[in-house]
Amino acid sequence: MDVLRPVVRPYAWGSTDAIAELTGRPVPAPGPEAELWMGAHPGAPSGVNRDSIDRASVNRDGVDREGAGGRWTTLDEVIAADPDRELGRGCVARFGPRLPFLLKVLSAAHALSIQVHPSRVQAQAGFQAENERGLAPDDPARNYIDDWPKPELLYALTPFEVLAGLRSPADAAQFLRALGVGQLTPLAARLEAAASTQVLADVLGTILSWPHPAQPANAAQPPHPAQLALVGDVVAACARLAAAGGPYSGAAAAAVRIAAAHPGDLGVVASLLLRHAVLEPGQAVFLAAGGLHAYLKGTGIELLANSDNVVRAGLTGKHLDVPELLALVDPSVEVPILVPRTLADGIAWFDTPAPEFRLYLVDLVGNTVPLPGEGPRIVLCTEGSAVLRGESGERAEIGRGGSCFVSAADGTVSCTGQAHLFLAAPGPNP
Repeated sequence: MDVLRPVVRPYAWGSTDAIAELTGRPVPAPGPEAELWMGAHPGAPSGVNRDSIDRASVNRDGVDREGAGGRWTTLDEVIAADPDRELGRGCVARFGPRLPFLLKVLSAAHALSIQVHPSRVQAQAGFQAENERGLAPDDPARNYIDDWPKPELLYALTPFEVLAGLRSPADAAQFLRALGVGQLTPLAARLEAAASTQVLADVLGTILSWPHPAQPANAAQPPHPAQLALVGDVVAACARLAAAGGPYSGAAAAAVRIAAAHPGDLGVVASLLLRHAVLEPGQAVFLAAGGLHAYLKGTGIELLANSDNVVRAGLTGKHLDVPELLALVDPSVEVPILVPRTLADGIAWFDTPAPEFRLYLVDLVGNTVPLPGEGPRIVLCTEGSAVLRGESGERAEIGRGGSCFVSAADGTVSCTGQAHLFLAAPGPNP
């Protein structure tokens, strides 16, 4: 068992308080802190203090990589040195010599991009195609950083505002008509006459390429005057609708806030097609491949397949690829709001179809319980403190904001204390 040193990702949309407060650092942080990564993704693997492990297979160069004393390596290097031991042969057989999941704390002060993630087959094909085009691994024009899918689960620690999944055609049409914006009337008519949900992708494409369907928006280009006019009219209408109340007032108010951070962005108009919700603490959403979404505001726990594949269509200064996003979007994908299911006394879990991960919640009240799941696991403590003990005698203690990697070789592990824990593990074998 290895106590981890997670990596903070300072994306511009992040907050300056939640992650710093959780990890016991001064608040506010000097800059935005969007995500805290706990895992072995090669882009930001967690640190592992080698003074706390004794594995001859780990390369011992004695370099202090974190500048804080001790000898450090990273979790991906530990796993690469002996994947059968760290992940277990069954996990390696299913996913290869790579930790299949990534655990995060995510804290958004502003909206993330409107985005979609690929399936495994789509990711493999896209990654190969971009490699064949000669795109460098760090080329900002890449959509596919790796060949993995990226299903994800977001659990709300605070009220968390999301746009998750597309509305039904009838609901989207009713919202557009409620705004009373003339440019949207033909789109509402197309939605009302639709024979299938595919019309949602078609209307989405029309919005994101406004006013020229053959020339989709690009973050590097200045907005077209007609684009600015459409977004301006929609924002004004959303402000009126938000003030008037009614079933669409929450989504309209969200569009106004999004526009303040992203003026003139067609993603503001596209957001009207998505389902708007505010998760209460303890609720979660699951995003399967093809599910269009944008996280707007809040702090939560995110568990996802170990990938960084994101295809974006708006609300960002990063690379946009509207044609690729439209090829990936599946309007039929539902994004359910989930609550945890009780597994045993003090243990709950979220049932999702993702094979790469499963999220467990463990509440300790001074008792000792066996950690659920099997194979490689990552444990995060968000309240209190806990002691983990392996059957071979290994021991690790984590307090609030602390996390720990439990290898497959640790076998049965028990935990004791007064704590609230989140545990990430591979999904069960089918």
